[in-house]
Amino acid sequence: MAFSNQWTDDAVLAEIGERMSRARLSRDLTQAALARSAGVSKRTVERIEAGESAQLTSFIRLLRALDLLEGLESLLPPPRPGPIELLRHQGRAAQRASGSRGGSAPRGDEPWSWGEDA
Repeated sequence: MAFSNQWTDDAVLAEIGERMSRARLSRDLTQAALARSAGVSKRTVERIEAGESAQLTSFIRLLRALDLLEGLESLLPPPRPGPIELLRHQGRAAQRASGSRGGSAPRGDEPWSWGEDA
């Protein structure tokens, strides 16, 4: 079942709790064993599995104990470069360094000019 913006908070919490319970049972863990492994109380496991609110750190610890923490990557993927950044690089690697942009003097002994004096 896919989550939807139409779901209530309680419905989302209940689904997360159900999925957490199934993940625990598929690993043949009791709530107490999972709680010990995650470093949380058994009551915290019970609350999350019942669809009740819990601290995010407890949820993260439980995901880690169930070896499911990598799943958060799909929940909040790293930001992609914006359109300006993509245009700037156009998929190419830099060819050379730009150096400092502080109006340095040109090469040689003579100052640079437009050539109007010649």
